[in-house]
Amino acid sequence: VRAGWMVMGERGRPSALEVCRVLAVLFSLFPSVSLQCKILKCNSEFWASTSNSGPEEEFCTALRAYNSCVRRTARTCRGDLTYHSAQHGIEDLMSQHNCSKEGPTSHPRTRTPLPPAPPPVMTDSQERSDGPEVCHYERSLPRNTAPPNYTHCGFFGDPHLRTFGDDFQTCKVEGAWPLIHNKYLSVQVTNTPVVPGSFATATSKLTIIFKNFQECVDQKMYHAETDELPAAFADGSKNGGDRYGANTLRVVEKVPGQHVEIQARYIGTTIVVRQVGRYLTFAVRMPEEVVNSVEEDDNQDLYLCLHGCPANQRIDFRNFRARAAEVHSTSRTRSGTSAHGFTYQSAKKKCKERLPVEDLYFHSCVFDLLSSGDINFTMAAYYAFEDVKMLHSNSKRYHIFEKDAEMSIPSLRPASSPLFCSGSVT
Repeated sequence: VRAGWMVMGERGRPSALEVCRVLAVLFSLFPSVSLQCKILKCNSEFWASTSNSGPEEEFCTALRAYNSCVRRTARTCRGDLTYHSAQHGIEDLMSQHNCSKEGPTSHPRTRTPLPPAPPPVMTDSQERSDGPEVCHYERSLPRNTAPPNYTHCGFFGDPHLRTFGDDFQTCKVEGAWPLIHNKYLSVQVTNTPVVPGSFATATSKLTIIFKNFQECVDQKMYHAETDELPAAFADGSKNGGDRYGANTLRVVEKVPGQHVEIQARYIGTTIVVRQVGRYLTFAVRMPEEVVNSVEEDDNQDLYLCLHGCPANQRIDFRNFRARAAEVHSTSRTRSGTSAHGFTYQSAKKKCKERLPVEDLYFHSCVFDLLSSGDINFTMAAYYAFEDVKMLHSNSKRYHIFEKDAEMSIPSLRPASSPLFCSGSVT
């Protein structure tokens, strides 16, 4: 990377700046590299502040601001290749443009040339509302066609997964896993253990990439992680860029630091991201046509929202619950309390406060309290079901219950059936 900076820089400012832009874009496209040490914000701010040519003095000011931002990440980024590459790049650009390290470091802002005459003032709801029809999913459909069939996927808790096909599973899936990948967007989560040594995990990071689409939107990335739920895309913008239909992709902050909604009207999609306690939840409403718009020769088997978790990653929490109930019934002379502070009955009582119907959302809540002791998982299950009511297109399919009594008894389950929490919709 260092060699790239030096060779490209020999031809003067345009080449050096272009290298910086390329690196910033690469860092944005690979968050697992840069976001670990929080350097992505520095890169995106510098890229935005230099996206239009301006006086050399302004470039040096932006470069000093970039240097200051990078230096603030030193503690968490030491040893990170991206961090050290940025350091070397800044030094090269400082030298090439004769920028002094001393001087103003005003917060970099995107420079937008003033128009000759101001346009009419419009509200956000009016702005670009008459964009091309291709940027409004339902309006772009051929006339006299049936209304689109909307599907829902949710991912929450320890974690629990509701697929687009309304299958309900409890999974291990530690580390990075893809939820969705099609022609229009990709979603990936990173799950970490809730309790050291436990099989239970929960989502600590979430990345969504919206791919550029005709005259509607530029490529945009949204990244959230524990205690960092942004109200904007990674580049600081809140819509789809500079294209005519840009406002058909928007980030809307509902509750600061707790609840964000991303509206992608050009593909008829709504995404809800929440932070509950220390972990994230994900829910999406998406047309079936978009769900199935897979790339050619793309193996979809690992995309959890489409096919569920791999069999070797599934947990049968019915067995877990049966063991917990057995422990409770045989421990009346003792406390009967789990290692995490809840008995089976006290966990049920707590979950009943928010989830009165004993469906799989209720049982997920009980499972999470028994396996982690973290009371915040009660609210994670509650909000997951609230998102179902907002995003699912069929009110008769909100609740998912366990299959008939025969399938709920492990000894009567076919030997070839994998262990997982499965349910029927009613």
